[in-house]
Amino acid sequence: MLIDITKMKEGQTGIVRDFIGGHNFLERVQNMGIRKGKTIKKISSHFWHGPQTVEVDNICIAIGYGMAKKIIVEVPDR
Repeated sequence: MLIDITKMKEGQTGIVRDFIGGHNFLERVQNMGIRKGKTIKKISSHFWHGPQTVEVDNICIAIGYGMAKKIIVEVPDR
């Protein structure tokens, strides 16, 4: 099932499949280590559209809500 990071549950893992954004967005996300095919784990999210904390390659990264909505992840069906 394909969802964006904001819809992932805490502790859930998935594989990055796509990005919805332009060149500058892709460059920023890739500089954080988030690339297609990477495994990503959601650590936490803040109330009311706050930052989403994820783990990629054993590094925790806080991503703004708007950016997290543009990162599409494949998670296992329930």
